[in-house]
Amino acid sequence: MKLSRKTRDTLAFWGFVGPFLLGLAIFAYVPIGWSLYLSFFDARNTVTPSVFVGLDNYAQMLSDGPFVASLGTFSVFAVFIVPLTFALSLALAVGVNQLRFAKAFFRSVFFLPFACSYVVASLVWKTSLFSGVRYGLANTVLDVFGIDPVAWTGTVHPPLYWVVLVTARLWLQLGFYMILFLAALQRIPQHLYEAAWLDGAKPGWQVFRHITLPQLRATSVAVLLLNLINAYQAFDEFYNIMGDSRGYPPFARPPLVYLYYTSLGSGGQDLGRGSAGAIILALLIAVATLLQGKFFRFDRSAT
Repeated sequence: MKLSRKTRDTLAFWGFVGPFLLGLAIFAYVPIGWSLYLSFFDARNTVTPSVFVGLDNYAQMLSDGPFVASLGTFSVFAVFIVPLTFALSLALAVGVNQLRFAKAFFRSVFFLPFACSYVVASLVWKTSLFSGVRYGLANTVLDVFGIDPVAWTGTVHPPLYWVVLVTARLWLQLGFYMILFLAALQRIPQHLYEAAWLDGAKPGWQVFRHITLPQLRATSVAVLLLNLINAYQAFDEFYNIMGDSRGYPPFARPPLVYLYYTSLGSGGQDLGRGSAGAIILALLIAVATLLQGKFFRFDRSAT
């Protein structure tokens, strides 16, 4: 039987999209739905609970001091790391875009850390640069200035482990956002700059502010949103750099690391409370994203 063109197009569409949707449903939507289900039950050491507790898990998590402290700290962390990552990745993209030679080389150099495993990269960052021993790179530099070696990932005050964590995160993520900005920069029509120069605009900040930045609006929205979500979902570099973070102050532990210990820790696998915490974190990310969109007016069409 000969199929019509519309039927063939429909089959081709589902042939391409179907496997992706199936994978999305199995590995994303079903786990999210199951986590929501578990959050209403006493699910200790089981994924098939039978004791319904309603909102008790949510109440326990919201009254859990360390968990609330981690949410508050990483809200501040997001306020700090999002604009810093945005500004540095945009600066890198503008700089690389203006190169007249070796542009592909520098693109690869800056993107390479993101392509590496976060686990491996964070361990390299910790053991090579901020190892805390005399011969670590950071302490070697301090020794040149006559400063004693520093235990960078220790629990002493001031909390110098934040230097390690923030620099590692920037090193790992700047290249990815730089590539997004670089692609957007290369799509800006050249005649806009030519018209600006004919109108007397000065190269540099004036052209960047009135031509480049408005043309990057759509990409800027994506970078800010991805940055915000990734800030709250920090896990790999924190877990591998700080090790067993239960020895650190509660505010130094990311929400996902705390939920990992709650749900899969040796002290009792409380999947109900862990799932409730995950839902609370997801709602916090959604609210923070909406507030960010309201502040930056993401609903306005890009120019």
